Amino acid sequence: MLTLAGLGVSPGVAWGPAALLRQRQPAVRYLIAPPRVAMETGRLEAAREATARQLRAVLAKVAGSAVAEFSHLFEAQLLMLDDPMLVARAKSIIARERINAEWALDRAFDEFSAIFAHVEDAYLRERRGDVADVVGRLRHNLLAAHPGAADFLPDLAAPAILVAADLAPSFAAQIDRRTILGLALETGSRTHHSAILARSLGLPAVAGAAGVTRHILPGTVVLVDGDRGTVVIDPTPEALDEAAARAERLRTRAASARAAERGPALTADGVAILFQANIERPEEAEDAREAGAEGIGLFRSEFLLGARTVDEFDEESQYLVYRDLAERMAPFPVTIRTFDVDESHGAHEGGRNGADLDLERDETASRGPLGLRAIRLSLNRRDAFETQLRALSRAACHGSLRVLLPFVSGVEEVREAKTVLEGAWRAACRGIAGAPPRVPVGAMIEVPSAALTVDLLAAEADFFSIGTNDLIQYCLAVDRTDGRVARLFDPLHPAILRVIRHVARLARRRRRTVAVCGEMASDPRALLLLLGLGVTEFSMRPSAIPTARHLVRRVAMADAQRASARALGLATSGEIAAMLAEAFPGAVAGPGGENDGPLEEDEP
Repeated sequence: MLTLAGLGVSPGVAWGPAALLRQRQPAVRYLIAPPRVAMETGRLEAAREATARQLRAVLAKVAGSAVAEFSHLFEAQLLMLDDPMLVARAKSIIARERINAEWALDRAFDEFSAIFAHVEDAYLRERRGDVADVVGRLRHNLLAAHPGAADFLPDLAAPAILVAADLAPSFAAQIDRRTILGLALETGSRTHHSAILARSLGLPAVAGAAGVTRHILPGTVVLVDGDRGTVVIDPTPEALDEAAARAERLRTRAASARAAERGPALTADGVAILFQANIERPEEAEDAREAGAEGIGLFRSEFLLGARTVDEFDEESQYLVYRDLAERMAPFPVTIRTFDVDESHGAHEGGRNGADLDLERDETASRGPLGLRAIRLSLNRRDAFETQLRALSRAACHGSLRVLLPFVSGVEEVREAKTVLEGAWRAACRGIAGAPPRVPVGAMIEVPSAALTVDLLAAEADFFSIGTNDLIQYCLAVDRTDGRVARLFDPLHPAILRVIRHVARLARRRRRTVAVCGEMASDPRALLLLLGLGVTEFSMRPSAIPTARHLVRRVAMADAQRASARALGLATSGEIAAMLAEAFPGAVAGPGGENDGPLEEDEP
């Protein structure tokens, strides 16, 4: 038995024989004589036409499936075929440098990729994979590969675990849940489109499992654990029995949580804890309610953009989405995070796309999260920001809505955003009989500057939400999508606990609520510490809520506070994990152990 560590990107556990997907292509690079230029450009054009036909077939198949809402991904891929930076650019390279079509296509893709190399935002960096998907199809068609390998996943004799170095979105969208049980991938992250599709399909998935395609042969039994983030090769019978028992416990626990009384979960000593959900699509609101969520603590509105820029998402379309979400969750509140994207999703200017503009900018210009991202981009693209806030103000008539500003670094940004919101609210008033309710404004605590000035921000913000994914990343200087350092991304690091304690204390003194909305709260060990640090509101993926509710009902707040006080005096995360395992036996795993959830069974 061999266990490979990765990143759990879709929860659950599944096992079965491996189906190995390999897409290796020979490197074909050579110079051509001048008379062959027309022949090579013709080959490339034929490949473009074949790719367009294949993508239209994928689009037709997806449109009638469980992931129909992702059709826009493949509509965008069809548009990429006509982007001047891809096929047209490759044709110009063929003509200028007299190289073969495969080589020219690689060169054009390298140039395109160079733009994404400077984008530090994880979500946007993953969008390079969508272009790679298109380029991969073009390469297959140029090499006259068998179309079945590029178009559709193979028919399997029995249900299997799909193992691949990467999984292009157009492949993922064609997965049949009856034959694919789970995914084990060498690359990717939680924001990769394939991970999003896996969660939508309810498939357990692990990404970033280095060497998974080298260690696994077709037919090998594989256990994918999306909760623990592991891929187990040739699991022992005992390991399979344990996985089956745990899967049954989780199903039973989830069913119990759905049947349980609504309202805040109470700790063993009677402290009310509020659980809300993080979602990316309005349809997930039903999953949130079923899991026992008392509202949406984080709706990632940027996932609505798809291939659009912020300027291309009109007010009426946004209003309908926000209204639908508010009505689905009523009477519970819904917190909408304004667009958390960087300038790659900014407006087109002068009739040119953003990629053209990026190539003309100074190479030292700051991009990604250290540049024009999130609230900074919104304030820079004032018209688009006003459009979003008008839509939100109108939708507030149909339910309890709140606005959450991402990546706030100082008071000035909140003040300016509130000024824009005031104008948007007044504009919404003109089109509605009776003024819509005022929309509360919150600030996300994701960077050290915001964490250190919570007392100042409290004069402007109505509430706070700690985005632990980014806060950990920037406090520890760790890119969580970089496999070389991802293991340094440590929610139990003493510095992270101290920062969160500081935020909770200052917010409480200023009579502001503070919630944790990152994945940190999905870890039972971290959840116990967060409770002890004074956090009583959490927002997490719907599937994690039943386990979290189960845990808090079994733990006394006083015990959590004592454990957190001890943790703040320890030097390493390993020492903290060991202390928690000792203090809460059965509730959390020991250091370096598994993290599948809280106590095994209910006690009287």
